[in-house]
Amino acid sequence: MSETILVVDDEREIADLVEVYLRSENYTVRKFYSALEALECVEQEELSLAILDVMLPEMDGFTLCQRIREKHLFPIIMLTAKVEDMDKITGLTLGADDYITKPFNPLELMARVKTQLRRYKRYNVADSAAQEAPDEYDIRGLHISRSSHKCRLNGEELPLTPLEFNILWYLCEHQGSVVSSEELFEAVWGEKYLDNNNTVMAHIARLREKLKEPARRPKYVKTVWGVGYTIE
Repeated sequence: MSETILVVDDEREIADLVEVYLRSENYTVRKFYSALEALECVEQEELSLAILDVMLPEMDGFTLCQRIREKHLFPIIMLTAKVEDMDKITGLTLGADDYITKPFNPLELMARVKTQLRRYKRYNVADSAAQEAPDEYDIRGLHISRSSHKCRLNGEELPLTPLEFNILWYLCEHQGSVVSSEELFEAVWGEKYLDNNNTVMAHIARLREKLKEPARRPKYVKTVWGVGYTIE
């Protein structure tokens, strides 16, 4: 059974082009030109990934992304004509996994889709090597379990995305050590880290928000300025 991918873009030519390339890779496509129609599909079907345009009628892509993240963990790639860093950070902090600006090379988008799907499967399917490692950590009321892929803070389950879960798990595995942004990115994203990459910072900010961390004195994920992040 092929993966089902949601495509939402009010520019019909772009949506149609993305659909053609996805179908050529044997993906099942659910294509919509508005966010409200897309939300109905999200509630009715099991999706593997979503590609969302930022500028949509009725509801923008950022809001749509946030609505999806209330219940679903599948990867989300944002499409936008804007190139400012703040727009990228906004998408990532609302739960997006990747970001690509228009105009884009459809082959690059297909590569991003494949990368996100591989990553998502890796997060959700434990291999034999993983079984030999500790299955859970409990740090001052923060309990995280690899087998159940759940995280609880003082008994309350946290709605972490797969990326957020893996970031927190990696920091817990290295408790007491400082993990650089470069190491964290390459371990979690599985790609080469580039300078001026705000992806880690954006996801750490979103993770802290879900952990209800005070901005100035976080209890769990702490910043070691100029070095990286740590859980003590």
